[in-house]
Amino acid sequence: MQPSSQVNDRIARVAAHLQPPNDSQMGDLRRENCRAKGASGGFKVAVLGAAGGIGQPLAMLMKMNPLVSVLHLYDVVNAPGVTADISHMDTSAVVRGFLGQQQLEDALTGMDLVIIPAGVPRKPGMTRDDLFNINAGIVKTLCEGIAKCCPKAIVNVISNPVNSTVPIAAEVFKKAGTYEPKRLLGVTMLDVVRANTFVAEVLGLDPREVDVPVVGGHAGVTILPLLSQVKPSSSFTPKEIDYLTDRIQNGGTEVVEAKAGAGSATLSMAYSAVKFADACLRGLRGDAGIVQCAYVASEVTELPFFASKVCLGRTGVEEIHPLGPLNEYERTGLEKAKKELAGSIQKGVSFIRK
Repeated sequence: MQPSSQVNDRIARVAAHLQPPNDSQMGDLRRENCRAKGASGGFKVAVLGAAGGIGQPLAMLMKMNPLVSVLHLYDVVNAPGVTADISHMDTSAVVRGFLGQQQLEDALTGMDLVIIPAGVPRKPGMTRDDLFNINAGIVKTLCEGIAKCCPKAIVNVISNPVNSTVPIAAEVFKKAGTYEPKRLLGVTMLDVVRANTFVAEVLGLDPREVDVPVVGGHAGVTILPLLSQVKPSSSFTPKEIDYLTDRIQNGGTEVVEAKAGAGSATLSMAYSAVKFADACLRGLRGDAGIVQCAYVASEVTELPFFASKVCLGRTGVEEIHPLGPLNEYERTGLEKAKKELAGSIQKGVSFIRK
């Protein structure tokens, strides 16, 4: 039988990454003495809202990413359980859990990438704007922590309504004096993923072979798929254009209604968020030609924020691509999108400036 001191040492090592105590509580069992090591040359990533419907599968998929060396999982509830579960996966990222606002700063210190899926999900009959009053406050609090503890991190905002929460984050960072537009990105990848899937169905192709630019925002008519720019080059009938545009714009509602009160688009959102996070990490690594759609501070239109193709690099957004040639259908859709988007942006700005 092993001495009780050895048993206690092993227990302490396991506990250290589930709910990291202060160094003064750890004695000789400081984190650097734990045997588990992260991937060499990898990045430190935090998921804020890791115990939620999006956060759990997102955290699991990030644990599988070889570019992640350290993965911090934060939530106000259930973070230790999610952390324990995911930490058993035999991939190289070291996982640590953080519970409650008192541990938020520890969760954020030293992070390279922060992903924010925190907030309440949509339910049947709710729009993304219905979520505003709850999620706006959550995003504000989390971004205040980011400004203090990891102001140079790339920030990926998933919390809805993204059209408003990204401007909220920007205003928080401006107040703190840490705002760098290149490092703040609203995740609209799910719109692209859906567009690729739905267009592939119509064309009879593998979705992995399809690339549909989706611009504007991340809600209803602000989601504008540019079907005239689909790759491989394709033509659609007016009926197909109407069908595809409507389905892409209302894909979230399709899932909410199908789940009948049991949730929103959590799994496909987590997949999309990880796909986008991986692009950000490859950009941070210095890979060339990393281009994805994202909702960012932009001069593509007269609006202060807009989603379009961007090139990702070591500093975040290194280049914002122009919209390119639009057909009449898309030009009409663009005007509708901008009108709706302007109100959502102002709503976010006003929330902080009020």
